[in-house]
Amino acid sequence: MSILARAVLRPHLIAAVTLALALLATVVSAFTVRVAPHASTCFYEDLRIDQKTLVTFQVGEGGSLDVDFWVSDPNDAMLQLDHRVSQGTYQLIPSIAGKYTYCFSNQMSSISEKLVQFSVHGADVPPVDPKGTLCAPIVDPVMEIVNELARDIHSIKEEQQYIVTRERAHRNTAESTNARVMWWSLLQTAMLVAVCLFQIYYLKHFFEVRRVI
Repeated sequence: MSILARAVLRPHLIAAVTLALALLATVVSAFTVRVAPHASTCFYEDLRIDQKTLVTFQVGEGGSLDVDFWVSDPNDAMLQLDHRVSQGTYQLIPSIAGKYTYCFSNQMSSISEKLVQFSVHGADVPPVDPKGTLCAPIVDPVMEIVNELARDIHSIKEEQQYIVTRERAHRNTAESTNARVMWWSLLQTAMLVAVCLFQIYYLKHFFEVRRVI
């Protein structure tokens, strides 16, 4: 390859690598939010037409581990509505550009706060070479590798998030069970002590000899 060809290709490689790093940095966004009783928490994404976006969520703490989930488009038309779900996945392929809304609702609960962990995939991914400034023979293989890495990262993060959420839920259950066992044991001990004191008092008065003056 000539020096001139290398000089021409080098900026394209730099741009392709920069785009790849941007994709890897923004392909997955993970969040944790607490939803108060009788409340809803909503988030917004500005999406382009056909910009595929995947929203996954899981309830880690609170009550029956369930929330209501819905997605609406820029015209406030309901695209998805799920009642009392513990986890879910929704793939959004916008037919119109604009602000899309997805919400987690805890309206059904009166006292329990819910901890919701969710991830958004693809919402911040920039368009590939919108002005045609990159060299297609170079960008295509790089983008293919980036997409494969993005899928792998997505899978790893989903698995990690699932394990962390399940571990937290099981830990909370174990701690709650241990606390109940402890309080029940203390109650049984207190009852046993009270019964023993009552028996001692009763036997003492039963065998007591009363003198008649």
